[in-house]
Amino acid sequence: MVSTLRSLSTGTALLLLLTSAPALAVTNLVADGDFETNGGNGELGVNTSVADWTVTPYPSSYFFVWNAAPGTTSGTSADHAGAQSIFSTSPTNPVKLWGPGTGSNNGLTVSPNGGAFIGSSPAFHNGPISQTITGLTPGVATIVSFDYAGAQQTGFSGPSQAGWAVSLGSQTIDTAPALTVGSHGFSGWKTATLTFMPTSSTETLSFLSNRQATDVQSFALLDSVEVNSVSVHRGVIPEPSTWAMMALGFVGLGFVGFRQTRRAKPRAA
Repeated sequence: MVSTLRSLSTGTALLLLLTSAPALAVTNLVADGDFETNGGNGELGVNTSVADWTVTPYPSSYFFVWNAAPGTTSGTSADHAGAQSIFSTSPTNPVKLWGPGTGSNNGLTVSPNGGAFIGSSPAFHNGPISQTITGLTPGVATIVSFDYAGAQQTGFSGPSQAGWAVSLGSQTIDTAPALTVGSHGFSGWKTATLTFMPTSSTETLSFLSNRQATDVQSFALLDSVEVNSVSVHRGVIPEPSTWAMMALGFVGLGFVGFRQTRRAKPRAA
């Protein structure tokens, strides 16, 4: 392959490589990964819901959704209107997070996509949120990406940590390192990218907030979930010889460019 590329111009070699390489396509398999389709602020499985996602209601989970709050310092309702829980006896007793609206200048902000996000407290009736993912290719690496952060519920004090245990089928990966949340603090939003190897075309994706020994009613926050599966020629995986050919092709292109540079360089007198 390399000897063939040596006899070609750079443009011709590149055209050959592109036309012989397999076509790649990336497809996001998650529905409502931004949690924008929801029933309003509240506790999931109790007084609200988010489309396409499933939780087992309290006491098997303690999940909340907070929508955006334009015009506020933080941009989110999490430190303003808050969310009613199973324990709320009136609208004046919602679950809120520490932030500018609750007297803490901790930098709490709306999630990177500017919309709703969800959160779970690992220290209190912890349970997962899940969605059935279809269209996976068994044995092919699948990327799960999302934005996450750590915060603390108002009324509580003390440092804590936050993170997620993410499962796709039987495989579980923890976000690491755990996010540090100071007393009345906020970790800031981070992006995680985890690689899974599905064993079936249909598997369950789930998120379970991590509990730390020092936890003081922290909340792990989550948004912008995507599951990206790479398909080649409509799902057909290329043979090892095909990948080898592509690798040799790129090496050959580098060699051609090097030879042309040497030809173009004038010789010293």
